[in-house]
Amino acid sequence: AAARAAESGDQSVSRRLQKGLVSKHHACAEALFEDHVPDELARGLRQLFDELRVLLQGVYLLRELSPRSMDAIASIGERLSTRIFASYLSRRDVQTEWLDARLLMRTDRRFGAARPLTEALQSIARERLLPRLAPIRAVVTQGYIGATEDGLTTTLGRGGSDYSAALFGAAIEAEEVQVWTDVEGILTCDPRVVPQARPIPEISFAEAAELAAFGAKVLHPATIQPAVAANIPVTVRHTGKPEGRFTTIKSNVPARKSVTALASRGPVSVLTVSSTRMLAQSGFLARLFEVFGRLEVSVDLVATAEVSVSLTVEPDAPLVELQAEIGKFADVSVAENRAIVAVVGDRLRHRQGLTRQIFEALQDLTIEMISMGASETNLSLVVASRDTERALQSLHRALIEESLT
Repeated sequence: AAARAAESGDQSVSRRLQKGLVSKHHACAEALFEDHVPDELARGLRQLFDELRVLLQGVYLLRELSPRSMDAIASIGERLSTRIFASYLSRRDVQTEWLDARLLMRTDRRFGAARPLTEALQSIARERLLPRLAPIRAVVTQGYIGATEDGLTTTLGRGGSDYSAALFGAAIEAEEVQVWTDVEGILTCDPRVVPQARPIPEISFAEAAELAAFGAKVLHPATIQPAVAANIPVTVRHTGKPEGRFTTIKSNVPARKSVTALASRGPVSVLTVSSTRMLAQSGFLARLFEVFGRLEVSVDLVATAEVSVSLTVEPDAPLVELQAEIGKFADVSVAENRAIVAVVGDRLRHRQGLTRQIFEALQDLTIEMISMGASETNLSLVVASRDTERALQSLHRALIEESLT
């Protein structure tokens, strides 16, 4: 907000917001240290706020907030909080060193959504991070931020803090990566929709990735990938209940009676493409997907029949252009305001009676599309957006609650 105010030329608002940030962080430090803030911490905070002031003054003078400047400004929050945390650990007699993540996390130059250079990270982490861990108990660094090879600050975008943890864990071959959040692990469904949702003690990497991809808010899909590649367990824990229940994500888990969990994502749009040419033309689907590739549109679900194919796309997809291009060789219709409901579990294709249970649970709703993932870990349905909550509640009752009783 302070950066946006500076960009718009409202320096008084920008400065007021800066003062609020300074007061908030100093109040936090004083509360933790009972009004005796260590000199080293006070200097560190002052340096970071000076850096913020200079950056915002530059934005004000130029009346421009570039992605590069936004990343530099956004990084200060992570550095402030970790400075305070590291100092507090030291005060509690925990041997701790604060380390700027920009010295470790190498990225490309896509400001706002930078991609880590994993080979460089592995080399740097082993050179700069591992030696520091040997003589002390904790190194405190930041998630979400990194730097280009020439030292420009970047951010990793949504889910970047958890992603950083997994990347660092993989780079140093950690025994475990812990993600601390505001819920007791991964639940069988969103508890705001299904109050009966329960924590899942263990879940496979494949199941967790599917849940994250289809809307579960606990983890971003990218978070899991580095751990999957390195076969490192990830635990998801509640910050307010450190001794409470949690979920462990690992390569393999014992078979369970019920499906694992449900998730949803929406709104999406459904395109149904029909043509009798599909019967005789082996290249029809190639031609169809060439259109999506050319227009840079990602397809989520696909279901095919003899003379038609249905696909889901995100709501910001260029629907008019898609209809125009596909309309040159097939009939196409679009249904908007739809939602994907995902049933996630192990070896779903081999669960006898699963499809029957689903259709019975949703007999009062219209299922517009159904698709089984190639991994056999996800079976997805498309319903009207307004029916999403009813679908999740009915499926949770039929596939999870009743299966466990």
